[in-house]
Amino acid sequence: MDLAFRISFFILLSAALPTINASIHIYQNQLFGEVGNAYLLPGGSEGLAASLSSENSVSDGRSFIRFENITFWRTQAAADGHSDKEQSTGLVQAVIFEAADRNNIGGSAYGGQRSICCTPDLAKLEGCKQGEVIRIPSATDSKWPIVLNIHFSGNYLATSMDQAEVPITKTGMYNLFFIACDPMLKGTTLRGKTVWKNPDGYLPGRMAPLMTFYVYMTIAYLLLTAIWFLQYMRFWKDILLLQHCITAVIGLGLFEMILWYFDYSNFNSSGMRPVVITSWVVTVGAIRKTLARLLILSVSMGYGVVRPTLGGLTSKVLLIGATYFLASELLDITEYVGTINDISGRARLFLVLPDAFLDAFLILWIFTSLSKTLEQLQVKRISAKLDLYRKFSNALAVAVIASVGWITFEVYFKATDPFNERWQSAWIITAFWDILSFALLCVICYLWAPSQSSQRYAYSEDVGEEYDDEEAQSLTRGQPDGDVSLVKQERNDGNAGVSDHEDETEEDKRE
Repeated sequence: MDLAFRISFFILLSAALPTINASIHIYQNQLFGEVGNAYLLPGGSEGLAASLSSENSVSDGRSFIRFENITFWRTQAAADGHSDKEQSTGLVQAVIFEAADRNNIGGSAYGGQRSICCTPDLAKLEGCKQGEVIRIPSATDSKWPIVLNIHFSGNYLATSMDQAEVPITKTGMYNLFFIACDPMLKGTTLRGKTVWKNPDGYLPGRMAPLMTFYVYMTIAYLLLTAIWFLQYMRFWKDILLLQHCITAVIGLGLFEMILWYFDYSNFNSSGMRPVVITSWVVTVGAIRKTLARLLILSVSMGYGVVRPTLGGLTSKVLLIGATYFLASELLDITEYVGTINDISGRARLFLVLPDAFLDAFLILWIFTSLSKTLEQLQVKRISAKLDLYRKFSNALAVAVIASVGWITFEVYFKATDPFNERWQSAWIITAFWDILSFALLCVICYLWAPSQSSQRYAYSEDVGEEYDDEEAQSLTRGQPDGDVSLVKQERNDGNAGVSDHEDETEEDKRE
């Protein structure tokens, strides 16, 4: 396998995974893997901004990668191959390079297969030192890539690396690899940690803008909550059950944004991502997303507007809700909680697919139900509700189109940036979905805002309208608008209760 491809694969793997236990990368007896003529262990990949020239009260403005308590352990067989009097009996090198300089590690002799470690032929051609990593100086800074040497001595099983700190003077996506070229070091393991810091804190560069973003999102939810709560309290007696549900979604959204901010803030100040806080965030988020989707589905079915209950569909709606919650919770826990370096691309894809499939299924169900509800309202000539649902359907259509367009952009963005070199703008991929969700929630709040006329959208006001479509047409055909209401009133006085029950059952069958 070509060396460049192998190095690229390891960089892609490191970049695809958010972090190893946040910006403090912890290594617990991790094993070196064989790559070409070297043994290699990925140490991390993060976007780092250049150190600031001036200090401030919030942070010292330094950006660095620091090695702490790094210890390498070789096998007993490798140690027994040397005497206790030998000085250097094995070499491990820590290599730090920017993603743009990834081809500056390794070389090839006579145009053949690239090698990470210097071979006799490469030593003659390129002047590298046999048994060490091939390093080609960067075109922008001859000091880079950085290579730090750690030697085993005598027949000792372990060797420790002196604490070292590499300052970052240029903004970029940085990668760390531990490499051993000695075949006797096969089976070597690593313990210890590295600390990666940006000028403003320990938050990785890809995530740093999100902390500020969630501040603005919290403010936006606070404004929406204040406006909604004022109307909610003002027209308390006219509140619909649907508006209670909207209140719950707004509250969960506000709580989620606050938790996200505190999660990132703690992450930035300590370099560690607490499992408890992050678990709370993703759980609240999964509940909020599930309730929001069920709310839209129920509204599309006409719940509380053209039908008093969901009838036989209740169990199906609850089942799809529970399934979506589990799929969303598993995906978010995998993405955000704890160490996830052992999650391969296939495992991540395995968790993403169910979530995407359920979203697609819900969209199809929502628009199918919305179409039937609109037809029902058109037949019954309920202009107020029909106008409301048309605006709602237009908002949903715009949201779906925007989602499809953004997914297309996201695929293009990731396909054209395999090494995350555009990490400074990658945060917008995550932020867009929160903005879209908030915008749709604002539209729903506007359409179903508490007011004196809220009850005109309630099912109780239209009990007489819940009869068959054919009967509605026969009653309205050739009648003035005023006469229609009289016919409805007479029918209500007769057998409204029986008709309501029959029509609700009939609607459930049609669904």
